Amino acid sequence: MADLIDTTEMYLRTILELEEENINPLRARISERLGHSGPTVSQTVGRMERDGLVVVSTDRHLELTDVGRRKAIHVMRKHRLAERLLSDVIGLEWEFVHEEACRWEHVMSEQVERRILEMLDHPTESPYGNPIPGLEELGDIEAVPFTRGVVNIVTLVHGAVGAQTKTIKRLGEPAQVDPELLLQLKQSGVVPGNRAAFSAAGSYVLVEVEGFSQGLELPNEVASHIFVGI
Repeated sequence: MADLIDTTEMYLRTILELEEENINPLRARISERLGHSGPTVSQTVGRMERDGLVVVSTDRHLELTDVGRRKAIHVMRKHRLAERLLSDVIGLEWEFVHEEACRWEHVMSEQVERRILEMLDHPTESPYGNPIPGLEELGDIEAVPFTRGVVNIVTLVHGAVGAQTKTIKRLGEPAQVDPELLLQLKQSGVVPGNRAAFSAAGSYVLVEVEGFSQGLELPNEVASHIFVGI
């Protein structure tokens, strides 16, 4: 996959993903998400800073410049439209869609983006429930912000008495990078649109989806990237 990856674009999208979930975009967070070493991340961020794409603030978090933000939005839009095409038209298994879209996001033209929107009746969310940004630039309806009307299930169950029943809305990007985890989620019904009961179980969240006999215990670090409607 490396020959089709634009590292700068990948970093821009990662910063935007962190912002979506209200996570402070530090170089350490990029390192965690992409599995890159600290020196590699620092070198890449330094190059992006020289290119006018990011600014490193006094508290060391990364801020996208106007140019960087536009480019990040374009990459994320292509990624999530590619996910829709791969899922809805090509029929690629849900657990492999994200990984494949990581290739497509770097080579897709705006002409293809517009055609996908027309073919798929103007989707506003990815197959994982995430808003597709920048649609208004293509003449479509602007997507809602990622965190509007949702809460992650760790926050949902914290201090709650008894199970909380909600509709699954989104899977954050960190929950999409592991095909084995995605397959496990799919087999247990933990996908956007399904209703489930959520309850705390120590450092785990127990998820019991309506219509599925087997519950699933998710560690908090995974559960924190699963969002439900409020």
